Amino acid sequence: MKVKTSRLETLKMLISSMELSSQEEVLKELEKEGYKLTQATLSRDLKQLKVAKAASMNGKYVYVLPNETMYKRVTMPRKATDMLRSSGFVSINFSGQLAVMKTRPGYASAIAYNLDNSDLPEVLGTIAGDDTIFIATKEGCSRQDVIDSLSYIIPEIVES
Repeated sequence: MKVKTSRLETLKMLISSMELSSQEEVLKELEKEGYKLTQATLSRDLKQLKVAKAASMNGKYVYVLPNETMYKRVTMPRKATDMLRSSGFVSINFSGQLAVMKTRPGYASAIAYNLDNSDLPEVLGTIAGDDTIFIATKEGCSRQDVIDSLSYIIPEIVES
């Protein structure tokens, strides 16, 4: 089951970072990442992830993950396995009880999910886009308290 979980995470990273328009293209990219699978298995994976096709900026239909109607593509994509080793954190800024975290494209949802499910006392909740997370913080918590708490999830975090 660990292999499937890893494969699904890699598949999500590939779809988030590249314009893939056919299962054949997806299979080739997965193979570059070390996953050799059949078209039938890929089809089941895409269905499980609720992947759809949507028009990209150039009018070509490409695979997209759910709830990502506006997504950004990187011009020089890294291997998905390399991307999974990085937290994706770029910066964080505060305004009152709101923190705005910037991430690498495609990382915001995963980071926000981890924050929401880590039961951090300083964090009330998050809203994630593709590369930005709004973090509602508990009243009375200092910025340093929030950063200290977030550092359990994102070790390299520092206020911008």
